[in-house]
Amino acid sequence: METIINQAIDFITNSVGNFGFIVGFLLIILESMIPILPLAVFIALNVITLGSVFGFILSWIATVIGCMISFFLCRKLKNKFEKKYTNNKVIVKFKKYINKLSYSNLVILLAVPFTPAFAINIGAGLSDIDTKRYFSALIIGKFPMVYFWGFIGKSLLESISDPYTIAQITVMLILAYFVSKVVNKFVK
Repeated sequence: METIINQAIDFITNSVGNFGFIVGFLLIILESMIPILPLAVFIALNVITLGSVFGFILSWIATVIGCMISFFLCRKLKNKFEKKYTNNKVIVKFKKYINKLSYSNLVILLAVPFTPAFAINIGAGLSDIDTKRYFSALIIGKFPMVYFWGFIGKSLLESISDPYTIAQITVMLILAYFVSKVVNKFVK
């Protein structure tokens, strides 16, 4: 199985050649707008093919940019959306939920790897949340999320069964929470 995965990675790397990092970057941005695409796979491929540091940084920047594009698109369509769905109880409830989220909870929501970022981007774009506040929450929250998928991508079974890896991810989430508390004082 490991041989097949390594052959697939080699094939992908050779197919895109020297511009593989651009493809990886664009795929992650695109995933922020098309949630069916597998973000975990793209991050894992970036980390495996480009190395832990460069693959991580590229994936993190692309994720933040993609989420902000999605956020701004929804913000741009906010008035049309509100006119059409003003009476939809589910949408009104979700919008209120996003508006009431504390900064720290927003960061944690964005940091948890299994949270549907697409839905959060749409909800934040349609809500009254401040753009700077959302952007700073993305920068902080996406850091541990990308780290998680990069680490998992390198060795799925090893990462899940290794208590050291789980401890690192937990520390990253706690750190993101405390950083968000400090940044929140300046973002208000």
